[in-house]
Amino acid sequence: MFDQFRNKFPLKDSKWIEYTNHFKRLEVPSKTILLEEGEISKRLFIIEKGCIRVWFNNNGKDLTTQFFFENQSVASIESFMKKLPSPVAIETIEASVIWWISKSDLDKILEEIKEIPELRDRFINMLFERTFDYMKHFVSFIKDSPTQRYLNLIEERPQVLQRVPQHYIASYLGVSTVHLSRIKSQSLHAK
Repeated sequence: MFDQFRNKFPLKDSKWIEYTNHFKRLEVPSKTILLEEGEISKRLFIIEKGCIRVWFNNNGKDLTTQFFFENQSVASIESFMKKLPSPVAIETIEASVIWWISKSDLDKILEEIKEIPELRDRFINMLFERTFDYMKHFVSFIKDSPTQRYLNLIEERPQVLQRVPQHYIASYLGVSTVHLSRIKSQSLHAK
């Protein structure tokens, strides 16, 4: 599982084995809640197989903020790092194989690698990638129409359209499933 990350974090073999041994493997069915909204996050997940969404409840309406796939990490970073109640829930969309590490174990690893600038910087960049995704999505809600958000999704993240149920995509785009159907139909006719 961790081979694809090996070249991103150049460590001695003994340290690599020590660090990866902190991760535990977990197989879960679809619709498994990995973190409840309001709970304090104590685990960071890496997806070996499957699809996960991050969402929150807004007055009874389910709003999806991000999707994650194989070889991506996911956590409620705000909650995980600051021990605050999570503003989001984390849920599997597909049956998934995930690896998780506890906050205390990750803190020990981070304490060791913070003295190695290259490793520290790579880890920080990995965290900021998610923040950039959030910012891009947020700005898109302000400046783009739902149709443009859909077209951006087709271009930038086609796997979402292939693997995620339509009602979650509609939630992510901020539209109803009926409106999403209209957007898809209009997009097909425009081609």
